[in-house]
Amino acid sequence: MVLAGIMAASPAGAADIKERNIKVGIGLSADHPQGQAVAKFAELVGQRSDGKIKVKLYAGGLLGNDVSMVSSLQGGTQEMTIPDTSTLVGIAGLKEFGLINLPFLFNSSSEADALLDGPFGRKLMAKLPEKGLIGLGFWENGFRQISNNRRPITKAEDIDGLKLRVIQNPLFIDTFKTLGANALPMPFPEVYTALETGTVDGQENPMATLVASKFYEVQKHTVVSNHIYSVWAFLMSKKFWDKLTPDEQQLLTEAANEATAFERQTIRAFDATALEEIKSKGVEVTILSDEETAKLRELTKPVSDKFVQEFGAEGAREMQAELEKIRAAKN
Repeated sequence: MVLAGIMAASPAGAADIKERNIKVGIGLSADHPQGQAVAKFAELVGQRSDGKIKVKLYAGGLLGNDVSMVSSLQGGTQEMTIPDTSTLVGIAGLKEFGLINLPFLFNSSSEADALLDGPFGRKLMAKLPEKGLIGLGFWENGFRQISNNRRPITKAEDIDGLKLRVIQNPLFIDTFKTLGANALPMPFPEVYTALETGTVDGQENPMATLVASKFYEVQKHTVVSNHIYSVWAFLMSKKFWDKLTPDEQQLLTEAANEATAFERQTIRAFDATALEEIKSKGVEVTILSDEETAKLRELTKPVSDKFVQEFGAEGAREMQAELEKIRAAKN
């Protein structure tokens, strides 16, 4: 999400900029587009603060998983992290973030950008400060696909009986249970080993994550299912934010806006080549027909209906109305 209404930054030499250190923890690898975007953010912040504000990336879960790092931000012991928005649903008062993950909600990334950068996304971000968090942007994770070692998935019924790692979130668990899978919630840093040892048959993540995390080394089959669109929240600790001068807040906000645009562009370019990349590694790729996708949408409708009530029916109506406006404007 690009935060509007920010005036151009003053030159660092004339601005009220102090020596600061910012730790950014992520669960993914440093070479994933998410890690690359943090590096871009660090570069921008370093340049504009004349090296006074130093941003350091801790990748691969070095500072913990999404849940523990969000808690560290709230406690003020870590400055930044970029969790999947589904992580925020477990925090009281932030359930509406879960609406983004309803199965088969979005038709395209451009729809998601328009929703998250618009009134609905701003409303979600406005809920964060009272929970000890500051939201600096929505970053794309992408449409999620299923990989596994048991069999190719060409129809909805092929998901039945698979042991699949899912995000530690009730919507994801219920979605796959409804499709007949044995859904096993697990922190992301543990997934590769679980696939390698056969603790789980498969997992579901965007294609860029499958490639960057080298899951192709321990998976035989992937299906382009686009079952859920996944988003990251670029977060800062409010305790840290409140220590910053207005000039520092402005500098970081502008750098975050640019890093958000960079991340979306980078991950989409990466995703565009990821399919061919995993094919070249020997993974069998299938693409669901429109008929099978429609079947999955119908099967998961009770999950959507349940979680609309769980996350907030009023918020869901606002989101749907906004999406309808976005779609009408495109036609």
